[in-house]
Amino acid sequence: MHLLVIGYVWPEPNSSAAGSRMMQLLNSFHKEQWQISFASPAQQTEHMADLSQLGIEAEHIELNSDSFDHYIAEKKPDIVVFDRFMMEEQFGWRVEKFSPDSLRVLNTEDLHSLRQARHNALKQNREFVIEDLYNDHGIREIAAIHRCDLTLMISEVEAKLLVDQFHAPETHVFHLPFMLPEPQQTDTLRSFEDREHFISIGNFRHAPNWDAVLQLKTEIWPKIRKRLPKAEMHIYGAYPPPKATQLHNAKEGFLVKGWAEDAQAVMQQARLCLAPLRFGAGIKGKLVEAMQVGTPSITTSIGAESMHGVLPWNGVITDNIDTFVDAAVSLYEDKESWLLMQQNGNTILQARYQAEEWEPKLINRLKLQLQLKESLRNKHFLGLMLRHHSLKSTQYMSQWIELKNKNEEK
Repeated sequence: MHLLVIGYVWPEPNSSAAGSRMMQLLNSFHKEQWQISFASPAQQTEHMADLSQLGIEAEHIELNSDSFDHYIAEKKPDIVVFDRFMMEEQFGWRVEKFSPDSLRVLNTEDLHSLRQARHNALKQNREFVIEDLYNDHGIREIAAIHRCDLTLMISEVEAKLLVDQFHAPETHVFHLPFMLPEPQQTDTLRSFEDREHFISIGNFRHAPNWDAVLQLKTEIWPKIRKRLPKAEMHIYGAYPPPKATQLHNAKEGFLVKGWAEDAQAVMQQARLCLAPLRFGAGIKGKLVEAMQVGTPSITTSIGAESMHGVLPWNGVITDNIDTFVDAAVSLYEDKESWLLMQQNGNTILQARYQAEEWEPKLINRLKLQLQLKESLRNKHFLGLMLRHHSLKSTQYMSQWIELKNKNEEK
């Protein structure tokens, strides 16, 4: 089996949940001894994973260039995974034209249009409604999903939204959460007494994370610090801009630490993780990492969305700032409750995120989808319609840019 991943960015597992998720997918394919290629138009970065360790061929590809046509026609992979809908827009029509037998799979990470729509509603100081998705961004993303043979959804809530609201066939949507190793036993984790301070972590380029840092700085931390004057708030995350580092204030105990080479190492030193996320989508890597190292968390309904099912959370979920502060102070000081929340986290990991359960499901679903590919394509009328030549504005725009670039080079 030959599988090609077309990445929006090169995977950075220590920078973002999306990077960790991509490495989980690649490891699953590697275990099957599949031939894997990873191609991206993005610039390589200092924090990117070394894909050669998994025997993965890493290649640079160009946007709006017929060089990709020759590349894909020569490779003719069995499966092409588009990492985020923008890559399907750019390369999906080329894959369909020059390697039509390839199974086209979309890895969404999260529903980008949902995250953006929630952000817009927040900026307008109102509740999110489904109609907020009826915009250019939402239309583009949902169209890409309909054009693909299968879409991987990390969030159950978003998978249901696609089926119920946007008529994606259940045969074309697969809920696939994080795939994690067996969790540590709680008695092997760092003790309550050996931990101190609060932590918040997240890539600063991700808008929900930056908003959460501002919430901590202006609304939450001053109230916690007043009641716990010796405690500190440690802020970690890749790519901190100057506006973030300027928030550092040792006198207030608000310490902007920036990049963490090992997120779990710094997470397990903290007694509590704080994630006051006011908008977003998908499921949160920082909160899963907190569970993995036994750090209870205080978060919002958006933060915990689709992460714990009917199981009790490993901390407290609240959208009220005063309740958030009370919960953080109380849990920071109450060892008995803290240990109970730590155990809750372990239970969630065991029940919902085991790689040994999800990896075979993923591989079997891909094989089944390959087997039924033609039948499913023919039955999905919306998909057929959206791949019709009259609706391929992205293809014609790309070809126009390509032609323009060639003329400018002459």
